[in-house]
Amino acid sequence: MFFYLSKILQYLISPTVWIVVTFLLSMVLKEAKLKRYLGIFSLSMLLFFTNPFIFHEFMRAWEPDAIQKEELKAEYDYAIVLSGMITYDEKFERINFKSSTDRLLQAIDLYNDGIIKKFYLTGGSGEIFNQKHKEASILQEYLIHLGIPESDILIEPNSKNTYENAVESKKLINPDDELNLILITSAFHMRRASGCFLKQGYKFDTYVVDRYSGKRKYTLDQLIVPKAEVLEGWTLLIHEISGYIVYDVVGYL
Repeated sequence: MFFYLSKILQYLISPTVWIVVTFLLSMVLKEAKLKRYLGIFSLSMLLFFTNPFIFHEFMRAWEPDAIQKEELKAEYDYAIVLSGMITYDEKFERINFKSSTDRLLQAIDLYNDGIIKKFYLTGGSGEIFNQKHKEASILQEYLIHLGIPESDILIEPNSKNTYENAVESKKLINPDDELNLILITSAFHMRRASGCFLKQGYKFDTYVVDRYSGKRKYTLDQLIVPKAEVLEGWTLLIHEISGYIVYDVVGYL
């Protein structure tokens, strides 16, 4: 039930939805003063949530700091790589890679450098109605296709969310074992992910990837020019913050 509620919630917390709803209300309501206020509020939200500089400042405050590769240990037994980076196109029988694929690419880079011995991929299907294609299994096949030995890939294909990622992992990797682990996920997702794995008793280093916030830019296109794609970034950020709060309240962290 929690999984389905989270999917519904992600639409309710979208700034795009807020802007559209308030704009439509400003068009259909009859009371002139209220119409004017809603119209101004809708326009204000549109300008705020499409401003790149404002978004990156909020994301910068949320994302943990990244570290240099040289700051890592010389070797890790497993890289815990969280899913949420692909969908599968049944018609063309191929993977659709999304922005968070940086999680896998950075893990491959560490593997090629000899910093990690093995991959541990955790995550099933994040879709509500289609549970056929398990992301960890698909990514395992992809890594094998790249030439990585199957013996170096451990998968957990049943979890549906970050909390289940951590819980299901205990069936495969004992938190009490003396293993060097490194958790790899997107910077915006690291707070919630690390909290869940810490709650389950794991000890690990973190490696944030797929960062939104970088060097602060004071250019006109960042300070003034609205960008539609920023709306998607806000939805992602609000989803993560609200998810973190809910996880904390229910005891997942």
